[in-house]
Amino acid sequence: MARAELPSFDLVVATVDRTKELQRLFESLERQAHPAFRVLLVDQNEDDRLDEIIRRHPSLEVKHLRAPRGLSRARNAALAHLRADLVAFPDDDCVYPEDLLQRIARRFAVDASLGGLTGRAADLHGQSAATWPVTAAEVTAAEVTRENLWQRAISFTIFLRSSVVGVVGAFDEELGLGSGQPWSSGEETDYLIRALDTGVRIEYDPELVVLHDEKTFGPAALRSAGAREGASIGYLLRKHRYSAGTVGKMFVRPLGGAAVSLVRREPARARFYLSTLRGRLAGYRR
Repeated sequence: MARAELPSFDLVVATVDRTKELQRLFESLERQAHPAFRVLLVDQNEDDRLDEIIRRHPSLEVKHLRAPRGLSRARNAALAHLRADLVAFPDDDCVYPEDLLQRIARRFAVDASLGGLTGRAADLHGQSAATWPVTAAEVTAAEVTRENLWQRAISFTIFLRSSVVGVVGAFDEELGLGSGQPWSSGEETDYLIRALDTGVRIEYDPELVVLHDEKTFGPAALRSAGAREGASIGYLLRKHRYSAGTVGKMFVRPLGGAAVSLVRREPARARFYLSTLRGRLAGYRR
C-alpha cells in the first residue's frame, strides 16, 4: 500500500515538568517510518522550558498548546484542534518503535469498520506486566470489551479514529492526574468504556508495543499508588454500572493478591493489595 494512502495521526502529548523524557519521545517520533503525523503538545508548565526542545526538532510538526494542570484538562484542550484521521495519546515519557505508526495506519487502512486499536505496554527492556497478554496465542478474542479492557488498554497504547473521538467527546476531568480527586487515574479506561458503549469495534493487538518508563516505588508510595488506582477503578465500576458479578471479582482479586503475597513472605506487597482493595471500596462508595 502506498504511503500516501495511509491515514494520518494527531498525537496528543500532555506534559508537565519533564524535559529529558519528552526529548526522548520526540527522537523516537523523528524515526517513524510513517511521517503523516502531527504532535499536539499540551504544555502545563508555568515557564518556557519546552521551547528549546521544540526548536531542536524542526522536522516535527508541533502545535504548542497551553492548559491548566490536570491530565484530562490537557487532553481536552487538544481535542478542539484535531484534524487527522487517527488520534493517539502518548505519554511524554514513552517511546514509539520506528514502525509503530506505519503498522497501525495499515491496520486502519484495510479495515474501515475498525474504530480503534490498543497495543501492549512494555518497559524499556520490552517486558510487560504479567496480567497483559503478550502474544497473539494468549489472546482468546482480539476484540476489546467492557470486561477485558482492564488488561488490554492504557492511555499511551490507545489509537482511535477521529470520528470516534468526535462522538465520545471530552475526557472526564474528575479523573486523571491533577484532577484534585482521590481517583487520579482511569481517565482513558473511562473513555474506552464510553466508546464501546456507542457500539464501536476496538481490537487489542499485543504485537503493537509502546515502550514506557517503569516506575519504582518504596513501600509507602506503593500503598499510596494502590489506594489511588483502586479508587479510580471503584469509581468507574459505579459510574458505568458494572454488574454485581464484575464488581465482586474486582474486589476479590486484591484479596487474592494479598494472600499470595503473605504466603511468599512479601508483606509490603500484601499491604499494597490491601490498600488497593480499600481504594476500590472507597471509590465505589463515592
